[in-house]
Amino acid sequence: QVQLVESGGGLVQPGGSLRLSCTASGIMFNIYAMNWYRQAPGKQRELVAHISSGGTTNYAEDVKGRFTISRDNAKKMVYLQMNSLKPEDTAVYYCNTGGPTFGYWGQGTQVTVSS
Repeated sequence: QVQLVESGGGLVQPGGSLRLSCTASGIMFNIYAMNWYRQAPGKQRELVAHISSGGTTNYAEDVKGRFTISRDNAKKMVYLQMNSLKPEDTAVYYCNTGGPTFGYWGQGTQVTVSS
């Protein structure tokens, strides 16, 4: 079965950086687009970044220029490099493939940006 496992979350000060990782299994990783979503307390889950099977990327407006999504097909991994973090980036971050309705999700990793 499909499994997505995130890692790399934690507590970071404003302006700091974190790199999230997601390891996939049970899928032909190289043909799937991959997504990072996040959900802050009291808010709906939102798409943060998307990378196609060919490497084309898209970002939510409020993370453009600060976050970078990338993938390593050989390792079946997708990454989210997050720089210049702000308190409003605090959320649980989820790895996803297949979209929000019928796709697959990881368990999430908590990112807290606070001084």
